[in-house]
Amino acid sequence: MTDKKPGLTYADAGVDIDAGNALVERIKPAAKRTQRAGTMSGLGGFGALFDLKAAGYNDPILVGATDGVGTKLRIAIDTGNVDTIGIDLVAMCVNDLVCQGAEPLFFLDYFATGKLELDQATAIINGIAEGCAQSGCALIGGETAEMPGMYSKGDFDLAGFAVGAMERGADLPAGVAEGDVLLGLASNGVHSNGYSFVRKVVEMSGLGWDADCPFGDGTLGAALLAPTRLYVTQTLAAVRSGGVHALAHITGGGLTENLPRVLPEGMGAQIDLSSWDLPPVFGWLAKTADMAEGELLKTFNCGIGMIVVVDPARADAITELLTEAGETVSRIGTLTAGDGVAYTGHLL
Repeated sequence: MTDKKPGLTYADAGVDIDAGNALVERIKPAAKRTQRAGTMSGLGGFGALFDLKAAGYNDPILVGATDGVGTKLRIAIDTGNVDTIGIDLVAMCVNDLVCQGAEPLFFLDYFATGKLELDQATAIINGIAEGCAQSGCALIGGETAEMPGMYSKGDFDLAGFAVGAMERGADLPAGVAEGDVLLGLASNGVHSNGYSFVRKVVEMSGLGWDADCPFGDGTLGAALLAPTRLYVTQTLAAVRSGGVHALAHITGGGLTENLPRVLPEGMGAQIDLSSWDLPPVFGWLAKTADMAEGELLKTFNCGIGMIVVVDPARADAITELLTEAGETVSRIGTLTAGDGVAYTGHLL
């Protein structure tokens, strides 16, 4: 017999099954530390199971949210700093869930790349696990897709899907009324919205990601990768204490577009822009781009990552609760008759 020449393998086509299996083994400890009441299965199955009864629910309503990180990924890829981008992914989903009044229960991620690099992928998923651990939800599954020819070398994409639950009748917004007080919870910078604009401004500035940060310590790239804050455990505690009528996650569209999403028809808001300090990153972006204040307010969070709409009689107590939980809380305005958001004072 003559030896037959080995045929083409999947690995020859650019997909390494062994690397994928190795990644699952590497991330199992990270996923395990996110387990919570209701978790029923580990990584590696065709699906992930979750027991709502074991999680303590009697008559639950499920709430789902899905999101990505946007072009903030580009900075993470270009700088090689991918350790916290997974936190951003979780935050963009679970911060939305709590605005419905839901407790995040579990999370699934989708990670796609041209060539699976184990160290990079492990760092990313460890970040996802950290975000889940901080928000009390379990990382119970996901998908890693190695797709040669779809992504340039070193590039990847991320998406996430979170499921939460609440008892029937506990959904938000509820009871929103004229005179309600607006409590603003501080952001951690740009979070994960507006990065196409941010990258354009950085290009205009002529600075590289490794340049000294013009508005803070460290490098510009590291400063712009500050992860999105997670507001889950703090806001859920406030909701359970009574008096919270609505929550608004301030994402793309800024305060101008996001707060009206939780207000009934015919209800508006008056916000005092002098009631909190604008973080330096936004001042730098506005100055570099010669950006009008109104444009800033409908593009970025401007230092307020979440708005808590509360009963005036409970405003002081909820402020104290959130402060004790580590939040920086500003009383930024009230609800009024009318439509949209009106501003007094100035940020710039």
